Amino acid sequence: MFQVRAGVKTFVFNEKIGMFDALTQKLNGVFRSLSGRGRITEANISDAMRDVRKALLEADVNYHVVKQFCKDVQQAALGSEVIKSLRPGQVMVKLVHDELVRLMGPVDPRIYYVSPGPTVVMLAGLQGSGKTTTAAKLAKYIRDKDKKRPLLVADDLQRPAAIDQLCTLGEQLGIDVYKEDGVKDAVRVAVNGVKYAKQNGYDVVILDTAGRLHVDEAMMNEIAAVAKAVNPHQIYLVCDAMTGQDAVNSAKEFNDRLELDGVILTKLDGDARGGAALSVKAVTGKPIKFIGVGEKLDNIEPFHPERMASRILGMGDVVTLVEKAQEQFDEEQAQKLQVKMAKGTFGFDDFLKQMQSIRKMGGFASLLKLLPGMGGLGDLNVDDREINAMEGIVHSMTTEERRNPDIIDASRRRRIARGCGRDVQDVAGLVKTFKRTREMMKSISGGGPNALKGLMSGKMDVFSAMQSAGKVKQRSKRKKPPRKKRR
Repeated sequence: MFQVRAGVKTFVFNEKIGMFDALTQKLNGVFRSLSGRGRITEANISDAMRDVRKALLEADVNYHVVKQFCKDVQQAALGSEVIKSLRPGQVMVKLVHDELVRLMGPVDPRIYYVSPGPTVVMLAGLQGSGKTTTAAKLAKYIRDKDKKRPLLVADDLQRPAAIDQLCTLGEQLGIDVYKEDGVKDAVRVAVNGVKYAKQNGYDVVILDTAGRLHVDEAMMNEIAAVAKAVNPHQIYLVCDAMTGQDAVNSAKEFNDRLELDGVILTKLDGDARGGAALSVKAVTGKPIKFIGVGEKLDNIEPFHPERMASRILGMGDVVTLVEKAQEQFDEEQAQKLQVKMAKGTFGFDDFLKQMQSIRKMGGFASLLKLLPGMGGLGDLNVDDREINAMEGIVHSMTTEERRNPDIIDASRRRRIARGCGRDVQDVAGLVKTFKRTREMMKSISGGGPNALKGLMSGKMDVFSAMQSAGKVKQRSKRKKPPRKKRR
């Protein structure tokens, strides 16, 4: 593990390998090895593709998919224009990126709604794939993003407490759930649920069907009967990404019986090797429509192949980061914050607002993953207890202290520490770090858009950004006079 000093305590980041992290590290190693070469040749391309093939197979990507992938990249790399390139490492990054996008796409993540409604969406999948939670996540996404009124139908009549689980999730989200107690006929519940939605003006019906093994003929017949009875407009297979090739094989089996419209890949934030995400489209011909990236009920995202390819190659996903930020910050609020940063009047109240917004965006760890160059650092587990501790310290301050941290002297630090149950050193450390950060933000803001743009793009470190802002002068190296020799 490695540590980063920030604020009150030392945050400990566990280098636990997460989804795609091992693949990202190995691919970046291949690209670095090519960077030292003068130009691309048939020999070094062959060596590089052997390493890429090994990395993909270790990530549990389907063997036939890997074979075709490497063949296509190698053919593109040996094109006449590419061979003349003086930067083989960069060329290979682009070629692999483009081939990854082609492998996983094209994908249209939109849900097409019918008029008049309701649009019927049926979820199928293996036992334990996270289907019930995904049904709730999808309902929330449809309500919040597409402004539709969804109805969840509890049609999983096999798993004990499945209906109770869906009702609990629906209550948490404020989304209605249709259920029939004591009924064991899945076809009847599905038909009645759709009929109820039509009568009560719901826009979308999401059927949460029972999880099953694809080798279980009776259960497969049941879900086929449900599909035939309600004729859903969309059928999504929910797959657990951590099962690797089993997820791909089950997708193929379900598609043969149901004619899927797409796949929702869950647990993409876990410790699996990621092969399912790269294989499922090539093997089944069905696109990944959504991905589950966490346990919270808003941790579902539309699948974009080009963004996923960038994450796999450690290039980050700035587009998704910006979209998350736009959901939490309006333009007027951002302008007010920019003015405060430029004037150096950014206070602890503003700090609390930013912390709350970051939590809503998924937390520090998930946001760091989206920054260029941060994808291969492992699972960045920021301890929420330390974040809570910082917020506790701030809440123990008076209104004036939060507005103007410069007045916090030794006696005030002792009072704040008693109020939040922390050590005085913790309070002092947070105040000191906050002041230093505020000065840095003031310096960067004073340098205009170029300094901020360079910092956000990852092309400039904090010192360079401040230097470009004209706030930090590089110390000139003076030549020391020659020492006199002793006689």
